[in-house]
Amino acid sequence: MKLRLLTGTILLSFWMSLPADACTGLIAGRKATTDGSVLVTYSADSHTLYGALERTPAADWAKGSKLQIIEWDTNKPLGEIDQVEHTYAVLGNMNEHQVTIVESTWGGRSELADTTGIIDYGSLMQLGLQRARTAREAIDVMTSLVDRYGYYSSGESFTIADPNEVWIMEMIGKGPGRRGAVWVAVRIPDDCIAGHANQARIHQFPLKDKNCLYSPDVITFAREMGYFEGEDKDFSFANAYAPADFGALRGCEARVWGFFRRYDETMDSYLPYINGESKVPFPLYIRPARKLSVQDMKEAMRDHFEGTPFDMTGDVGAGPFHVPYRFRPMEFEVDGKTYVNERAIATQQTGFTLVGQMRRNLPDAIGGVLWFGVDDANTCIYVPMYCCSTEVPECFSSRNGSMYDFSWTSAFWIHNWVANMAYARYDRMIGDIRRVQQAIESDFNLSQPAIDELAQKLYKQSPEQAIAFLTRYSNGAAESSTAQWKKLGEYLMVKFLDGNEKREADGKFMDNGYGLPEYPLFPGYSKEYYESIVRENGEHFLVK
Repeated sequence: MKLRLLTGTILLSFWMSLPADACTGLIAGRKATTDGSVLVTYSADSHTLYGALERTPAADWAKGSKLQIIEWDTNKPLGEIDQVEHTYAVLGNMNEHQVTIVESTWGGRSELADTTGIIDYGSLMQLGLQRARTAREAIDVMTSLVDRYGYYSSGESFTIADPNEVWIMEMIGKGPGRRGAVWVAVRIPDDCIAGHANQARIHQFPLKDKNCLYSPDVITFAREMGYFEGEDKDFSFANAYAPADFGALRGCEARVWGFFRRYDETMDSYLPYINGESKVPFPLYIRPARKLSVQDMKEAMRDHFEGTPFDMTGDVGAGPFHVPYRFRPMEFEVDGKTYVNERAIATQQTGFTLVGQMRRNLPDAIGGVLWFGVDDANTCIYVPMYCCSTEVPECFSSRNGSMYDFSWTSAFWIHNWVANMAYARYDRMIGDIRRVQQAIESDFNLSQPAIDELAQKLYKQSPEQAIAFLTRYSNGAAESSTAQWKKLGEYLMVKFLDGNEKREADGKFMDNGYGLPEYPLFPGYSKEYYESIVRENGEHFLVK
């Protein structure tokens, strides 16, 4: 989501400028995946976003129609633009042609924000989805709109994908009174993976390559503003428009580095860059050591730097239950010195998250699947929502509950309930959560080939029948998984009541043979925690 606070001429440290929202997007090209699909991910991280799935039906518009632009983050009206004659159906961040667009905000140089512009980043994504049949067409739509109407937001990275190719486009405005934006878009090679996480990632780029597009003034404007001197071939978009400080490296770039590290054992060589000790960035994309599946992408979104020097389960902040979460603010001060917590891909303040699966060997209605989840990616269920779906399930509806209204039929609230229990006693509860999570997601994964096959048979007879079938399946999957997650929450409440742990056998809670519960376990705290108590409190608790 949007990184709104900008102070000075460059983006300040991550922990100063990102008190609220930050998003992560990961990418795998079609030759880098196990099934030949293009895969992209997104976490819409926000402290105020209610996790819901929105659908916009296809529509025809009378000539001369206008469209009111409402800022995604605030609901603020920004102005009107000309409507096109036809708009495509959109489910979340994927349209009926499998085009998928997601983002992460990096802010950049504050003087380039243009508050007179009409198009904000959220509206820009939706307009691209409503008006484009391919990724390249979406790039043209989006850049043409900001040229005509002005770009209201700060610096953004966009993933723009279709079943054949995927691009990263980075964009920033030109400041008040200068309509349009400077931007560059790079196609990710089909056999590579990539990502972005609240820091501009495009450095040098080829100036004469069909797989690289850019605004004609992207370099000249930087020269005019004093951001760049040197030869064109040496121009770095990121260094010019979003120079990275320590916060941007550890709080943002580290997330992409952690994803790359799963599939490239050489990535530790870039630790000096992540720690602000080197100016040599890691690549925009890499060729992974193996191909990635949809499930691999889900698991990547659940990362807390496990197994790296930044592992959030092992430092003192994890507490006695090894909790990989740090509540805001991210920075704190002790004895006049400033310290920070890590920022991983998985975070508690997520509205919704997704894995977009785009398959060129299938009709669009069947090939496009939005694996959709709400709240923290680590403790959510990714549900297969086919892009052709004509209805949104009640559990994902924006009208079912809100940030101020709890609902027992809302997936967002059910998942938050479970997650917030886990934040208190993570290492005791996460095993039970994983068991149910893996069972549900494995069932979805194993069922997909059969669902696809049946949908194809129906599609040959009648596309409408196939769409109706996939809508029923998607809605049923969402409602059933939410119901199972509610059962999980009830189970966790019973099992871990009051810090105890009820005994189990054969999947059932044990009784004492007389109708009462077997005496519970008292798991207490970790050995490391007890040792820290003794070290810090000396003789205070010593039994004498």
